[in-house]
Amino acid sequence: MDVLLQPFRWVYRGLVWFANSPRTLITSYLLMIVVAGVIYSHVEHKSAADSVWWAVVTASTVGYGDISPTTGAGRALAALLISTMVLLVIPLITAHFASQLIVDDDAFEHDEQEELKADVRRMRALVEELAARQGITLPPEPPPPPPPPATRRARRSRR
Repeated sequence: MDVLLQPFRWVYRGLVWFANSPRTLITSYLLMIVVAGVIYSHVEHKSAADSVWWAVVTASTVGYGDISPTTGAGRALAALLISTMVLLVIPLITAHFASQLIVDDDAFEHDEQEELKADVRRMRALVEELAARQGITLPPEPPPPPPPPATRRARRSRR
């Protein structure tokens, strides 16, 4: 089963890499516009400027209608460009910028969390020492929480 899922994992990893880089997203958008424009100019026998304009209008799904494909290959190119932009590139760009807006600036960094844990351990040791001096019995320490479930990366590294 893992062998069958491997290509999907590669695609997923590629999309994650692709989506986490604004430079890659913008570059791929521009590259798609230029490539689609070049192909369109050859298929539809239009000028380079008109073809790039068509690609921008089509990719943005505005569809002014001033330039439209008349050949089957041109229409297939339009369908591919629209589908790729609407289903992949635009959602990835939107998701990237949305994730930048959602960042929690008040979240503790790893070093801060470790410092807090060390402080709690020192305070517990002081409380235990004071309780021992006063002859007070402290309740037993609660059991540690169960470890979090293994992540995909950790499971893969164990294989």
